[in-house]
Amino acid sequence: MESVDPYLRLYKPHPLPYDQPGFQVGLVIESKAPKFPVGTRIVSHKGWCDYFITDTNNAYSDNEMFGQLYKLPKLDGFPNSLAIGAVGMPGASAYFGFLDVCEPKAGETVVVTGAAGAVGSIVGQIAKIKGCRVIGFAGSDDKVKWLEEIGFDKAINYKTADIKTALQEAAPNGVDCYFDNVGGEISSIIIYQMNQGGRVSVVGSISVYNEDYSNMPKATTLQLAVVSKQLKIQGFSISECDLNRQFEAHKEVFKWIQSGQLKAREHVTEGFEKIFDAFVGLLKGENFGKAVVKL
Repeated sequence: MESVDPYLRLYKPHPLPYDQPGFQVGLVIESKAPKFPVGTRIVSHKGWCDYFITDTNNAYSDNEMFGQLYKLPKLDGFPNSLAIGAVGMPGASAYFGFLDVCEPKAGETVVVTGAAGAVGSIVGQIAKIKGCRVIGFAGSDDKVKWLEEIGFDKAINYKTADIKTALQEAAPNGVDCYFDNVGGEISSIIIYQMNQGGRVSVVGSISVYNEDYSNMPKATTLQLAVVSKQLKIQGFSISECDLNRQFEAHKEVFKWIQSGQLKAREHVTEGFEKIFDAFVGLLKGENFGKAVVKL
């Protein structure tokens, strides 16, 4: 099972030939490593491939994401693919990116962009578990319906709504926490509607991953809101959290899944030869929840 994730688009400057990084769930079929005998299910970050050979003595296992290799956690009958989704890197990104950066309090209003994706959908549900009011932005009416089904208080189709007006109506008392998956103009609108002392966790900028970075607009127009409202805007990358800490997040998220408090949805593409189609579809916003490719 292979993972396709938005951050992989950031590797576009690399010249060909090039091995695309990525997470997968795999099976050990030959081994000289006592820790990983034949038949062991593993989670690894070895790139888009159907087979790989590695020296487990040199496999990164701490805070370096590239090269990670560890045993598949016990998932008690849930799909193994959860380990590259809600109980993997995306789940840990949602958990720490939201709780550590935004420090939400019960009763606060939280806005999530990219809310129907692997990370955003988990963030919204964690916010509900923590007692917050949650507003999500997504790119279709079907996604809006799904977000409301999994507990979002309000979901908005950013492609058809007037974003500023829709947000004012959904959050008449302003926004306290903003989990930013997408960047772009929608983020500027949301930030200007934030309350005094609001917190922004910037985890992705998928809206501009295809842009020429040298010609991107400057952020000076946001500075007035940031200063006058004393906002905290902080970038977050799960690669800065060591693996043992990520395991803590995996355990907490899995407990919520087991209890039914959190729903993890997967968008499955069949066949390794379809992995590029799955990746392009992800960037077009075709996925609900975590995008995975089944070999």
